[in-house]
Amino acid sequence: MGYYDETDLRNENNDHNNKRYNKGRRGGSHVLTGFIGAVIGAVTISLVSPNLINTTNESEIGNENQTPAQVINVSREDVTSTIQTARKFVVGVNNYQSSNPFSMDTQEAGSGSGVIYKKVGNKALVATNNHVVSGAKQLKVKMADGKLVDAKLVGTDELLDLAVVAIDAKYVTNVANLGDSEKINVGETAIAIGNPLGFLESTVTQGIVSSKAREIPQDIDGDGVADYQTQVIQTDAAINPGNSGGALINAKGELIGINSSKIAEQSVEGIGFAIPINIAKPVFDQLEKFGEVTRPVMGVGLKALEEIPQFNIEESLKLPESVTRGAVVTHVDPGTPAAKVGLQQLDVIVELDDQPIEDVIAIREYLYSHKKVGDKLKVTFYRDGKKQDLTLTLASSN
Repeated sequence: MGYYDETDLRNENNDHNNKRYNKGRRGGSHVLTGFIGAVIGAVTISLVSPNLINTTNESEIGNENQTPAQVINVSREDVTSTIQTARKFVVGVNNYQSSNPFSMDTQEAGSGSGVIYKKVGNKALVATNNHVVSGAKQLKVKMADGKLVDAKLVGTDELLDLAVVAIDAKYVTNVANLGDSEKINVGETAIAIGNPLGFLESTVTQGIVSSKAREIPQDIDGDGVADYQTQVIQTDAAINPGNSGGALINAKGELIGINSSKIAEQSVEGIGFAIPINIAKPVFDQLEKFGEVTRPVMGVGLKALEEIPQFNIEESLKLPESVTRGAVVTHVDPGTPAAKVGLQQLDVIVELDDQPIEDVIAIREYLYSHKKVGDKLKVTFYRDGKKQDLTLTLASSN
């Protein structure tokens, strides 16, 4: 049995999600064979969300002109009372899978944590991580009192590693009070609650907020190349295997994050991460309504300009010497927004809506932060050394 954290293997039954973020798209043509060979395996941008992420960068520490952070101070008695209340809305999430493809029998394959964040009619909704529920044939939730109850998967989002499951509301006495992760400050109290190792239920660890907006590269499809920079809260509160999906709360007991991962190197201690609740909540809203997150698409495959050999840049792309960062279009999918406006293979995208774009990850970050399906997107690019603009309408990935 596994204790789920960020290093868990994806189950083959999660093929649908993997295909949505497949980077092994076919690209290239018979023209410029050497160059296209260098860009095969480029990332397909079938992306982005309706304002799912606010990536506004703020100075956190070390700025002499910055107004000192207002850190929440509470008494030991208040913290103890807060923790006792919070432990009642943090649960275990058990993942049961078939022992073999020819049997209907299941056995527990792993466990993680979850947070009861809403009651809707006779249902209660539990937030957890996608990798905690991945591949499950059956799910059960272990309540704070030890009762094991049946759970149903509502929806998952592989990209942000989030999921929602539902249980009968009759078992629920406490629901998390959602905080505002934009208003937290470096140095204030952070309390992590979860079920590490699968059997240490309602374990509480306390630390501080080490960073409110750390960016961690994520390899979604496991090909060794980062697909996206995930914005997370960094804390030194201990987060161990099995804590994934549990709660990160502040001293007032407000849910400020969903614990997601821990750097597992032996040389690293005191570094844990949580998905900020302001980022997670819009995802939960979509999962509740649709079972998945709808993201707009451009309909192109891309590769970072800095990954292209200099010879190809000079001979094939004919870029000005001043252009050193951007994303090369490796292919354009037929019928997509990019195809409709005439974007072509070997175009080098350097700006979106007049904002400089340095690489493929930056394109994702811009789209995830600022765009939704149906929005107009101005694309500035170089073609045969000449700078041009096109405006496309982002479509749905579904």
